[in-house]
Amino acid sequence: MARLSPPPPSLRLAISAGLLGAVLIARGKGAGLALVEATSAGAWRSFIAAAICLPALLALRGLAWAEDGLPAAGALRPLIAELIAYVVGWVAFPLLTLPLVDGWGRGAQWARFIAAWNWLNVVQYVMWLALALAVAVGLPRLLLQGLSLAGFGYVLWLEWFCARAALGVGGGRAAALVGLDLAIGVFLAGLVQRLAAG
Repeated sequence: MARLSPPPPSLRLAISAGLLGAVLIARGKGAGLALVEATSAGAWRSFIAAAICLPALLALRGLAWAEDGLPAAGALRPLIAELIAYVVGWVAFPLLTLPLVDGWGRGAQWARFIAAWNWLNVVQYVMWLALALAVAVGLPRLLLQGLSLAGFGYVLWLEWFCARAALGVGGGRAAALVGLDLAIGVFLAGLVQRLAAG
């Protein structure tokens, strides 16, 4: 007799578990991975994190324009450029890591890794939004620079920790994945500038 697999969790439950897992991972607790779905369907479901993060992206863009002023040609073209880069960023990293992780013999762990990575983006966006709000209320610049540097270091550590814990790889391979994510980010930042400028 064939064994029946349990039904997938509801979307609400998957979101709650993913966010709770991300919060635990963000605190350095690898046990948070147990809350993140480890199936291909779970990895697909975790992309709902992109929709959750979108308002934070728009708020960050709005706060930056409030601080620096709107672009001379208006906000529409730069906003479209940001949204294109946003979508590409969410898709590029999983697509590029799949053959890499599979080549390391860790393909079976890839779905949980991507799901955890996606949910951790929510934590990162909340942190960057808090820093942007601190800028908006006029925190001293030196303090802000220190907080921004600490935040960037924390994000690098968090991604490295996630890769090590979710994939069971060494520090060097985890660092390679963080480096890949950084390279994608630099490329997309340049793309945004080019698209925004016309």
